[in-house]
Amino acid sequence: MTIVQDTIRPPAQSREWKAIVILILLVPVLWSPVILFRFVLFQPFNIPSNSMAPTLMVGDYIFAAKYAYGYGRYSFPFAPSFVSGRFRAADPDYGDVVVFRTPKDSSTDYVKRVVGLPGDRIQMRQGQLFLNDIPVTRVALKELPAGSTCGGEFGGRVRRWRETMPNGASYVTYDCIDNGFLDNTSVYIVPSGHFFALGDNRDNSTDSRVATMGFIPMDNLVGKVTRIFWSLDAGGGLRPNRMGKVG
Repeated sequence: MTIVQDTIRPPAQSREWKAIVILILLVPVLWSPVILFRFVLFQPFNIPSNSMAPTLMVGDYIFAAKYAYGYGRYSFPFAPSFVSGRFRAADPDYGDVVVFRTPKDSSTDYVKRVVGLPGDRIQMRQGQLFLNDIPVTRVALKELPAGSTCGGEFGGRVRRWRETMPNGASYVTYDCIDNGFLDNTSVYIVPSGHFFALGDNRDNSTDSRVATMGFIPMDNLVGKVTRIFWSLDAGGGLRPNRMGKVG
């Protein structure tokens, strides 16, 4: 006699064997070089805005190392929403350029620079970054034509600063205007399990200074930006001088 339940759902032993067979068949696929590189080690992204100029610019294509901070909900596509925490978790350092999702927009990848870690006091005063009430060291560099990086007409110029964090991380920031909207802020105290992120193009970046982004949970990290592997200008021409490691 056929049992109706068995025609709807196979016996447990049969299901277990099928699951084992499927896993065995998937092993070569999951550990193939392409799958391993794309979904486990590195993820490619392209840069759609100049909020991180001059470090990253429109037309740059980057790799983010997914293993740098461990694996969490946003490390893999189609991960279930109930996943929390990170496997092999590690926190970013000052100056790291990171890809992440925000609590208010979990479907979009953002890229910014980490400038504040849990417990830090962050403030902008007249365009200069203060970390724990101490100004972050910066040195003025030669001004350059702004182009489109400042959001205005071609022909303007942009001030540049060489900024150096307490751990020695050093990078260049853009300063488009004096006393811009985000050049003077209140003090932000970074909560536990979060970090504070800024764009290198300080007057043209939606970042942790803005309520729509705010503090970023560590668990929302996707990876650390390590390299520009391809770069094209507005006309589709190759920019080989931009390809290489990201500082």
